[in-house]
Amino acid sequence: MKYPLYQIDTFTEAPFAGNPAAVCLLSDWLNDDLLLAISAENNLSETAFMIARGASYDLRWFTPTIEVALCGHATLAAAYVIMAKLDPTANIVSFMTRQSGELTVERIDDWFWLNMPAVPAASCSVIEPIANALGRTPTEVYVAPRDYLAVFGDEDDIRSIQPSFELLMELDRDGLIVTAPGEKVDFVSRFFAPKLGVLEDPVTGSAHCTLTPYWTDRLSHKELVANQISPRGGYIRCIADDDRVRVGGRCTLYLDGTIDV
Repeated sequence: MKYPLYQIDTFTEAPFAGNPAAVCLLSDWLNDDLLLAISAENNLSETAFMIARGASYDLRWFTPTIEVALCGHATLAAAYVIMAKLDPTANIVSFMTRQSGELTVERIDDWFWLNMPAVPAASCSVIEPIANALGRTPTEVYVAPRDYLAVFGDEDDIRSIQPSFELLMELDRDGLIVTAPGEKVDFVSRFFAPKLGVLEDPVTGSAHCTLTPYWTDRLSHKELVANQISPRGGYIRCIADDDRVRVGGRCTLYLDGTIDV
């Protein structure tokens, strides 16, 4: 069977930057082993699979090794495919997901705004194993259901981190977010998730569900501009809205084709 497949660079207005995600359109769900094999073949941090269900879409996300409960940038990519390719008159799209409920993406000018649940982190004392894994000691550490959040003093701290992925694998959370105040933006970050098959994610929408509440409280304003300073890099706009977070980014089409499986 042939299925449409797109590759979108998200959180960027130019190709070869931001975070690439594959988007595969299905008519019915394939078995999970095949979905995982497709994702491994794509070899991107995430592949989004979606099925049209009337006015909304069912959506699932796979890394090259596992299915995940939430992926921000691949959701943004799926919305871009719908609004740029499948239904250019649409300015809002709704996704139904298995573990994260209903997610919506709204297009405003050339920005795509994803509405996700906020995931605040709580202060914790797990500093030594994180410091060992990162080769430097954070000023604060917080814990959320999926990730640890390690806070540093300045942007140079974040840029210079060279983590031990072997030690990161020993942590009891799937991912580690590192963050600090930005020089030209409100804050910068990086995200490491070797347990998910992603050593360093280029730009991570879901991490900003935790970053946004932290920086909103610290900076005392609800609208933030962020830069995830991975080698590809990307810019994110974040708005705190009670128990939700709106994450905005631009998207660029890189590939439009089909797969035969």
